[in-house]
Amino acid sequence: MSAYRTIVVGTDGSDSSYKAVEKAASLAGDEGAQLVIACAYYPTDERDVGAAADVLKDDAYQVRGSAPTNDILRTAREKAHAVGATNIVERSIVGAPVDSLLQLVVDVDADLLVIGNRGLNSLTGRLLGSVPSDVARKSRSDVLIVHTVR
Repeated sequence: MSAYRTIVVGTDGSDSSYKAVEKAASLAGDEGAQLVIACAYYPTDERDVGAAADVLKDDAYQVRGSAPTNDILRTAREKAHAVGATNIVERSIVGAPVDSLLQLVVDVDADLLVIGNRGLNSLTGRLLGSVPSDVARKSRSDVLIVHTVR
């Protein structure tokens, strides 16, 4: 019997999050576990997205609702399959990333939650909290924080 039966990984479409997907997929493939790839989002008005994207420039992918989750999940699935995961489920979830991921872990009875470290060592992350630190602090399952940004 393997240590992990169900692994959840979050992605926001960034290169950093795709590295976390690849790590989770490699573990899932090695363990014969199911991999649940999740993308949390908030639907947003197109005018709000355009205005925010102008301000955020390279970080515009983080704008709520700006990136179609279907495209993000399809890319994540392709990356996961390429490194050996075969039992892959995609979940698009409306809501905040931390709360959505933690609820998904409960819903699918996951043994492991994988997340990238983006934001963990930033000033904003230290002041306001970051997805990796909040997930690690609040999760009731094992958490693997993948070093995707150095």
